[in-house]
Amino acid sequence: MVCNEHVPALDEDLKKTLGPATAKVLAEQLGLHTALDLLHHYPRRYAERGELTSLDGLADQIDEHVTVVAQVADARILTFNGSRGKRLEVTITDGSGRLQLVFFGAGVHKPHKELLPGTRAMFAGKVGMFNRKLQLSHPAYEPLGAEASDRDAAAAFANQLIPIYPACAKLESWKIAKCVDAVLPSAREAVDPLPDALREGRGLVPLPEALLKIHRPGTKADIEDARQRLKWDEAFVLQVALARRRHADSQLPAVPRRPAPGGLLDAFDAKLPFTLTEGQQTVSKEIFDDLATEHPMHRLLQGEVGSGKTLVALRAMLAVVDCGGQAAMLAPTEVLAQQHHRSITEMMGELAEAGMLGGSDQGTKVVLLTGSMGMPARRQALLDLVTGEAGLVIGTHALIEDKVQFHDLGLVVVDEQHRFGVEQRDALRSKGKQPPHLLVMTATPIPRTVAMTVFGDLETSVLDQLPAGRSPIATHVVPAKDKPHFLTRAWERVREEAESGHQAYVVCPRIGDGEDDPKKKSAEDDSENRPPLAVLEIAEQLVRGPLAGLSVEVLHGRMDPADKDDVMRRFAAGEVKVLVATTVIEVGVNVPNSTVMVIMDADRFGVSQLHQLRGRVGRGSAPGLCLLVSEMHEASPARARLAAVAATLDGFELSRIDLEQRREGDVLGQAQSGVRSSLRMLAVIEDEEVIAQAREEAARVVAADPGLEQLPGLRSALEALLDTEREQYLEKG
Repeated sequence: MVCNEHVPALDEDLKKTLGPATAKVLAEQLGLHTALDLLHHYPRRYAERGELTSLDGLADQIDEHVTVVAQVADARILTFNGSRGKRLEVTITDGSGRLQLVFFGAGVHKPHKELLPGTRAMFAGKVGMFNRKLQLSHPAYEPLGAEASDRDAAAAFANQLIPIYPACAKLESWKIAKCVDAVLPSAREAVDPLPDALREGRGLVPLPEALLKIHRPGTKADIEDARQRLKWDEAFVLQVALARRRHADSQLPAVPRRPAPGGLLDAFDAKLPFTLTEGQQTVSKEIFDDLATEHPMHRLLQGEVGSGKTLVALRAMLAVVDCGGQAAMLAPTEVLAQQHHRSITEMMGELAEAGMLGGSDQGTKVVLLTGSMGMPARRQALLDLVTGEAGLVIGTHALIEDKVQFHDLGLVVVDEQHRFGVEQRDALRSKGKQPPHLLVMTATPIPRTVAMTVFGDLETSVLDQLPAGRSPIATHVVPAKDKPHFLTRAWERVREEAESGHQAYVVCPRIGDGEDDPKKKSAEDDSENRPPLAVLEIAEQLVRGPLAGLSVEVLHGRMDPADKDDVMRRFAAGEVKVLVATTVIEVGVNVPNSTVMVIMDADRFGVSQLHQLRGRVGRGSAPGLCLLVSEMHEASPARARLAAVAATLDGFELSRIDLEQRREGDVLGQAQSGVRSSLRMLAVIEDEEVIAQAREEAARVVAADPGLEQLPGLRSALEALLDTEREQYLEKG
């Protein structure tokens, strides 16, 4: 992470130190190009000579490269093909479990000589499954005992904690360890990014010492010292980057937007048939205070599904229109943009019909702008925006196009931020004469540390109260394979609800129109490896079987936009009783009459996604019911996830569980394969305290020295972090 032009040894290409062949594998497989990159490739864990590492956790790592330290229990050569073929089967054990290794053909002789019963070695390979048993096929191995061919290596290992590195097929952990040995002397030249006062005040070891201790620890205390220090590096450099972004934003000018007394906002509030919850009032005040300042607001509004975020955002938009500005709401899908447009015009009534017969004098025009609109409607919408006739616009990315011009854009509201990159956010912001205020909304509850890390450039408001009149949602797991009669009962419940005047959603993981790829299977799926259930197939089965006679319709992302809108409109009007859909209904779809949600193959969805989906029911006065249908067996991790969702309606608790079960890299928007998360040592959930302290220290440092003139080490660490990819990661969240 630290990078400085005065440190040539650290910046040197690995080709010079390790040779072109090894350097090529490190670059292509692990993204490591310089000595410094390699020094920041930390061991995943450490094995001790006297300690057997665990084989019992390998079931969760099918298709992954693993390194284990174990002892040979037995080895035997088997013949097949009429004695023409040979296979060596070696069983290894570590006290916690057993694992089979297989070698074929000419490759059996060397391991047969070396892997005698009682031999201890490190083994590395890809975990596979054969005849329902875990195995490593042709693993690489490095003996660790006195009988090892490489006695020096064995002696070096004998008194040490053995670092186990994240490895790949072409480079085993112990080969990476040898590469690290080659560059380790240059660690002494690493420039420390932490200000001395901070490092000494926190009792942290210097960076060169931390790098030596993380790769070649003498004791467990060494590892702890190094980890503590390297966590601080990551947290602090990242928080400085965010603090500088906040600082730069706070220097930008913005037009203060204060609502006019007796204007549009007051008229709207007077129309509301209910009073705002205490949470809505508090959050609205925070937003209005921000809007009144001369610097752009940057606020994240996170609220539980159904907590009334849209109403809070709409009041902010109306406040801006009140003082002559315009407000834009950006939604991730056309379905959601249309839904928002419909619900906002309904809430506003005649206030949304300025210039129309029966419209209000205080009103404004509310326009919709999406990619699939016909030309005449689109032309009219663009005209209304550029003249200022339309105070409010709701749209998809179509709003960002070059052609779209505003009269005076004062506020941008982004719904479901995790679906928008910052380029899009910034493109819309650049439409204002001065930077507009920004409000980002999400219904995915984000634990405090993730908000501090991923949305660190935004102030945060939380809505955690549900409006009065909302009903509780009961959630149950339906084990379709073990107890098929539970599924039968689920469809009976759907029919009962439909016949008593309510409606239901059935959600499936894929469309089933041949274009979606059924090969993408969940690794833990043992249901005959069948493809995920599909909307079109399930809808057909329901119409012919358990829901015959009810009006059942489908909704998915590849339908024509006009058809999608038509289905949604008829569902909202109550004409369609059961909607079989993909996750296109995950956010923002609001039909208060829907009381049941059946999620097929629920184990294929993430915890937060399931929570989002179930938030579509129980939005009216009748209680909601969510049924999670799964064929996974009871002991599987997937069923444990579903049980967690069924056990609580607290989205923050669930998002914590979700993060603990996923890799940190995914959390930070780095789920593309091959791109390493820039957090290597910091765990977003566990290291809450370090992140919170680093944020305070970073704010202090940046306030005193925004250009980091006095801290060249920190400045170069930032440059290394903020290469293009990291910049995007920082901003996208």
